Amino acid sequence: MARNVPIGIELVKRNIVTESDVKEAIRHQKEHPDKKIGDIIHILNLCDEKKLLTAIGEILNEKTFLITESNMNVNATDYLSLDVCIKCKAIPFDDVGGKVKVCFSDTSNKKAVEQVRLLLLHNGYVMEQYLTFDSNIEKVLKSLEAKSTDTISEIGQDVTRLVDTIIKSAMEKNASDIHIEPMENCVRVRYRIDGNLIVVANIEKENQDQIIGRLKAISNMYQEKQEDQDGRILIYNNYNIRVSSQVTIHGEKIVLRLLKKEDKIRDIYELGFPKEENFVKKHFDKRNSITIVAAPTGEGKTTTLYSIINTLNTDDTNIITIEDPVEIRIEGLNQVEIGPKSSFASSLRTVLRQDPNIILVGEIRDFETAEIAMQAGQTGHYVLSTIHTINAIEVVTRLRKLGISNYDISSTVANTVSQRLVRTLCPNCCKKREFTEEEKNIMNDLMDKYNLEIDFTDKFTFDAVGCRRCHGTGYLGRIAIVEILDFSENIKELILKGGSTFEIKKKALEEGYLPLEVDGIKKVLEGKTTLDELDRKIVLFNK
Repeated sequence: MARNVPIGIELVKRNIVTESDVKEAIRHQKEHPDKKIGDIIHILNLCDEKKLLTAIGEILNEKTFLITESNMNVNATDYLSLDVCIKCKAIPFDDVGGKVKVCFSDTSNKKAVEQVRLLLLHNGYVMEQYLTFDSNIEKVLKSLEAKSTDTISEIGQDVTRLVDTIIKSAMEKNASDIHIEPMENCVRVRYRIDGNLIVVANIEKENQDQIIGRLKAISNMYQEKQEDQDGRILIYNNYNIRVSSQVTIHGEKIVLRLLKKEDKIRDIYELGFPKEENFVKKHFDKRNSITIVAAPTGEGKTTTLYSIINTLNTDDTNIITIEDPVEIRIEGLNQVEIGPKSSFASSLRTVLRQDPNIILVGEIRDFETAEIAMQAGQTGHYVLSTIHTINAIEVVTRLRKLGISNYDISSTVANTVSQRLVRTLCPNCCKKREFTEEEKNIMNDLMDKYNLEIDFTDKFTFDAVGCRRCHGTGYLGRIAIVEILDFSENIKELILKGGSTFEIKKKALEEGYLPLEVDGIKKVLEGKTTLDELDRKIVLFNK
């Protein structure tokens, strides 16, 4: 209900409430500024709710419906995902010949109303909007959340089937992670899909110990110990599931990382790297050097390494990988998985005696691993690895902090790559439109920093709408935005002299290096993602 409409005064005029009722509601609103006067009058039960809602509808020129769980004629989640219902505070409650009636708690929220309208339209429905009380929406949403476990809730006390269903359902939805989270009054289950966490179930608290116990049993963890642990589940075909347990104030939280053993290796260009002639040969077919892929956790570093390695995998090349764990099995590679009694450094020493041409080291975590990797790169091998930094230039700083000398960095590192994964627009529901002037200014200002210009002729963007296929998010799948810093002779000389990252970046820009945000803007212009999604990852503008 719109704040700029004098609802209280109008309700007094219609003899729905008294002036003292409105004053009481205003006092209550000071303590609850997020609530609207009409909703507060309803919460305080100051008049008949049907008369109140009808009057508000007349004042705002809106159709109204006093929604309850019992007077809904359809299953709301058949039309909108639960996440969309919660986000937009919208509940479909009837379907008359393809015209879906939807209750909103705030019809003045045009963005939410439009999102729901477009979502339904893409699924072949016409929306008819209604207004109802916020508290009624909240009650129905709680009921929907309780039912959202689907087959999970129907399983009841059979904990073995319950855990199995949670895991298999995540696999079907292509989730990368499952979060089993003890809350104060329930156990929340969330899936991470395309980088975003989505609530899929809230399970009764009384099942918590049995669920945690079952997960510990199948992941080979200590059952009786209430402490942080790591385990692995190997009972599902084609999946290697890493399990982490951490004690919280409400019990042990379990996170499962779903890794496909035989997952398809994506082409380097599919991942988002530029489609340039001889791109791999130019940047990654090296000898006597190291390539380092840098990014925060969960940004696809390992996937990129796999893609590069798969391209370089030939019968006359001995490639050995050292991983924790082996995420994807690739025919023709010698893949080593480090165990509890080994490390990247110790495994790397052994690998060097195996006559390798190319070595993949899953991650450079410490000085010992970095030092041996440098030695390998200096003695005829090509080494690929990852490191945790925010961009390609900061790799130099990170290696310095690990204790690697400027000489070793400048003489051994061939290039560094940095990337972020951004969600790609769902082709089923995205809505084409022209760029706004504000969006054009943001993009032009950014590109001006690197002496680049944008021609917006025949360029369009898309709004992320949301549908069943993309779980109501408007996005489906992810793509990398990337930057590559090739270590030219000038940059090597600068590093050898102890140059700062600022000086290195300045020289790199002079030589054609382009940061992440430039590639991100290009992918927005290509219609692959949105400015909002780009801003979510690398912060382009202040909201």
